[in-house]
Amino acid sequence: MYNMMKKIILLFFVFGITTLQAQNAKGLLDEVSKKVNSYTNIVISFKYTLNNPRENVSQETRGDVTLQGNKYLLNLMGTERMYDGKNLHVIIPEDEEINISSQNEEDDGSITPSKMLTFYEEGYSYKMDIEQDVKGRKIQYVKLTPMDSKSDLQEILLGIDKQTKHIYKMIQKQNNGTNVTFTVNSFKTNQPLSKTLFVFDESKYENYYINRLD
Repeated sequence: MYNMMKKIILLFFVFGITTLQAQNAKGLLDEVSKKVNSYTNIVISFKYTLNNPRENVSQETRGDVTLQGNKYLLNLMGTERMYDGKNLHVIIPEDEEINISSQNEEDDGSITPSKMLTFYEEGYSYKMDIEQDVKGRKIQYVKLTPMDSKSDLQEILLGIDKQTKHIYKMIQKQNNGTNVTFTVNSFKTNQPLSKTLFVFDESKYENYYINRLD
């Protein structure tokens, strides 16, 4: 009887810690979401790293993204992706090629740039993870686990600056052994943007092959 009571107490203790962790994680993520949604736009420069030890793959590059509502302009690995709220334009200067396709952000289950700072709001369970000191900044990690058992993602670690409530790092661990890491180098908000930043101007690409996929 005594051993049984100890097990019951231990289970309640573990359950209580797990519940508290989830509540604390949700509270922190809610603060991040509130902060992100308060900005007119966000301009981020970042480091992108991809590693897969099994396949002996290691890649590192830099990129930048401008976010305004569900619109975005992403520059990464020599390719520009511009989403105007309806169509995605993938511009590849090396091949002088542009692929244009319709895209519904609500139907896309992937983590697109426009959802990069708020993707965690649906489809994940979460709990607090480690805290790190990065050059005097306190970075609190939250571990997110996809609720969909068929997801390609094993888990996501989201590093949040405890003072600014901005996302500092995102680590995606995939089931195939690939780890993708985004580390924010600069995070600017409410910047003066051109009114035509998210408008595709075909006249600028006279020599390009334009492939309309829809």
